[in-house]
Amino acid sequence: MTGTDRMGRVRAAMGEAGVSALLLSHGADLPWLTGYRAMPLERVTLLVLPLEGDPVLLVPALEAPRVPAGGAFEVRPWGETEDPLALAVALLGPQSGSTLAISDRAWATTVLGLQDRLPEARFLAASTVTSPLRAVKDHAEIATLRAAAAAADRVAGQLQAGLIPLIGRTEADVSAEIGRRLLAEGHQAVNFAIVGSGPNGASPHHEAGPRVIGPGEVVVCDFGGSLSLGPYTAPQGSTVGYCSDITRTVVTGPPTPEVAAAYAVLLESQQAGVAAARAGASAESVDAACRTVIGEAGLGDRFIHRTGHGIGIEEHEDPYLVAGNRLPLACGHAFSVEPGLYFPGRFGMRLEDIVVVGPEGPEALNTADHALVVVEA
Repeated sequence: MTGTDRMGRVRAAMGEAGVSALLLSHGADLPWLTGYRAMPLERVTLLVLPLEGDPVLLVPALEAPRVPAGGAFEVRPWGETEDPLALAVALLGPQSGSTLAISDRAWATTVLGLQDRLPEARFLAASTVTSPLRAVKDHAEIATLRAAAAAADRVAGQLQAGLIPLIGRTEADVSAEIGRRLLAEGHQAVNFAIVGSGPNGASPHHEAGPRVIGPGEVVVCDFGGSLSLGPYTAPQGSTVGYCSDITRTVVTGPPTPEVAAAYAVLLESQQAGVAAARAGASAESVDAACRTVIGEAGLGDRFIHRTGHGIGIEEHEDPYLVAGNRLPLACGHAFSVEPGLYFPGRFGMRLEDIVVVGPEGPEALNTADHALVVVEA
């Protein structure tokens, strides 16, 4: 899908929401729509997209060479002595009583500055307009997610084959090696590489540290990065990437009966969640499918987080698989299915695939071995 096509869809959604202008700054909406990812600087970057009229990207002059050529918008570089918010207000024109949608991750100083200069306008989050559109991936986006998942699968396979030694190494060392292998398999960036061994595995977002992995331990490895096949490629090698995210749990020796039994429940739960991820089903029903299996096994209190999150340009985006989210799933929705079991002070385990809802049912993009693999290296 071209930037022009997306611009048209966004404008249609703006009209339905009563939004007179969309203001995109930092965050994923801007690269999704334009192919340009703003650096997280204090200098203002702002795409002014009116419901009618030409869109203009205000960008610091020193950043202008990074903007992809041929976009469906005018580029207006601003110099160090200019006031970019004054330029934005001039582009917007009179906004008395109008509704403006601004990036969820815009700097607070940008939002407050615009509110001060446009006191009659009403501001709301840009995600009100963009998130439902971004959540449904097109064919090019799914192809990129599939390629990113395949690359992450190859690293997971190397882990399970014992090619990434664990015993006697620190979690930080293993995390760094996983990151290097993600880059070697085609990712442009590493977003995270969680390695939680022994009791550290009971913390879902544990930061890999100096703990040395020993024999006979459960090790949770959750990692992902960004990979680009398009749809946009910016100058000088800058790309807009789509994310991978996979979790595999391994053991550094034969598992205890308790660990093996818990993992059998986890595997059944994850399989139930993937099977439930069909068009028309609610997001919360996937969460319920996973949680029911775990609850019936008497381990409900060990599953302490939602079942999954959407994925695309961002690691976490709509839709979220959690109780209370009654959104009907649609073809093109992409998200993780990742139930986990956590035993504080002892061990944890999680199993995660990225799943895309298709017309024939769910497609799990990750195919690396789902078993509790013993890695004695």
